[in-house]
Amino acid sequence: MPGISHLSVDEMLDGEIDRLRGLGIAAVILFGLPAAKDEIGSENFAPDGIVQLALRRVRSRAPELVLFTDVCCCQYTSHGHCGVLKEGQVDNDLTLDVLGRVAVSHAAAGADFVAPSGMMDGMVGAIRRALDQAGHPSCGILSYAVKYASAFYGPFREAAESAPSFGDRRGYQMDSANAREALLEVSLDEAEGADMVMVKPALAYLDVVRAVREQTRLPLFAYSVSGEYAMVKAAAARGWLDERAVVLEALRGMRRAGADAIITYYAGEAAAWLREERPQ
Repeated sequence: MPGISHLSVDEMLDGEIDRLRGLGIAAVILFGLPAAKDEIGSENFAPDGIVQLALRRVRSRAPELVLFTDVCCCQYTSHGHCGVLKEGQVDNDLTLDVLGRVAVSHAAAGADFVAPSGMMDGMVGAIRRALDQAGHPSCGILSYAVKYASAFYGPFREAAESAPSFGDRRGYQMDSANAREALLEVSLDEAEGADMVMVKPALAYLDVVRAVREQTRLPLFAYSVSGEYAMVKAAAARGWLDERAVVLEALRGMRRAGADAIITYYAGEAAAWLREERPQ
């Protein structure tokens, strides 16, 4: 994706974090790419894993930043699925134990919020129990409560080398034709102790963002994913549309639909554009 790079921890600290702080961005979400992958994604919960290292360094450099971390298995497992496999299928309950270990390791390294994204049943409750038992009651949970099995994830999966090596994720991610299930998923995660919830992707699911907004009082995130970013970048590079105008229009649409916060690859550019629009 143009303008998006994998960053080492040093590269992140030496340039990106200070740039984002200068733009007034108050929060970031960290994703990790491990040096090696295995069947259960061991580096995902290792004390010296890449996200754990990044958390400690960023916390020291920018203590005011709110730090979120993605909690899932797909980037760390050799098979690319979002959980632990048993007889060729994702085993929900075995995966919950791993997610709890990941969340605790992130909290211990300085995360303010952990964000489980694998769509495992009971993931919020399992993580909440693990955090509390490990002495991290103040670490919050942003749940990817509504995550659709979407074609818009393609660029991220290629960049993170996290596409499943067999099958797909429709067994645990949601059917794009089903809006009602979103409300059920949100209610379940809220009951299990989620502090915030998310709808992902954003642009093709603004009706779902609105429906979730009308149901819950929890802070609501919309995740504008890699495919959304890539389409606009590709069209803008060919002169087919005004990139700045389209991006801001799309982000305002997500906000208008009810999102309290937006995760976007355009965060830095959008923050700079919005700053320019403010009265001097």
